[in-house]
Amino acid sequence: MAPDESVVQIEGPWTHRAVHAGGTRFHVVEAGEGPLVLLLHGFPQFWWTWRNQLVSLPKAGYRAVAADLRGYGGSDKPPRGYDLPTLAADATGLIRALGETGAIVVGHDWGGLLAWTMAVHEPKCVRRLVAVSAAHPLRLRSALLTDPFGQLKASVQTFGHQLPLLPEHRLRRREGALVGRLLDEWSRPGWPDPETARIYREAFRIPAVAHSALEYHRWFGRSQLRPDGRRYARAMRTEIEAPTLHLHGALDPRLLPRTAQGSSRYVAAPYRWRLFEGAGHFPHEEIPDVFDTELLGWLADPEPDR
Repeated sequence: MAPDESVVQIEGPWTHRAVHAGGTRFHVVEAGEGPLVLLLHGFPQFWWTWRNQLVSLPKAGYRAVAADLRGYGGSDKPPRGYDLPTLAADATGLIRALGETGAIVVGHDWGGLLAWTMAVHEPKCVRRLVAVSAAHPLRLRSALLTDPFGQLKASVQTFGHQLPLLPEHRLRRREGALVGRLLDEWSRPGWPDPETARIYREAFRIPAVAHSALEYHRWFGRSQLRPDGRRYARAMRTEIEAPTLHLHGALDPRLLPRTAQGSSRYVAAPYRWRLFEGAGHFPHEEIPDVFDTELLGWLADPEPDR
């Protein structure tokens, strides 16, 4: 039997609630008071990926809010709307629904692509940008074309997601075993532990989550030659004016460090790059203490350097 949305209602020093933005209901988890930090997860995860930061950020004086993105966890799973411009509108709507006009936006993996997009489409809503294991979308697009034995090879899983129905089946079968395997292959040796993997596997088996998550990949792949994809690419040439922190694991096999590092050309504001030795695709979970030290130090700096 497939699990229901209650599996993402994990207890801790935080509060669960539903927030409506743009006609869509989002499940968010909130802790602390102060400047808003919006935390956006990636694939194949949900809000719980930020459990460490939901503790460290409030201790440092921030209001941390981790959301289940459209199609994930306890949020709505509509049949469409998985393109990056719509997802960016979701996130900016969330910021306003939370009673703020802007936020520090921290995004990992697909959440990082979304954060880059927000900084262009809704620049007034992004006070600072933190991209984790995520290249600027145009940098990723370029690397897929120019680095066939590097980033293109590393992205073969995404191309397999373009097929109908079969990828969803593969992600759900055997109690989500493939989800656990992806987490293991993309991270440093020794992470995740069996309980962490089990939680992610269960959350991905919630009805419609696998399909919705794959729609992100399908839009990105199929839109490249369509008018909507070309419009998106033109818009993303706009330089980013938000101070940007770019964090990446040196062992990341999913999004290669050399692909991510080329993103600086799209940032006009102060930009800081940090590479974590010994970490893979999930540095905020694999090495949370090191990650949080870097993040909180940069947030505390009133004028972050380049």
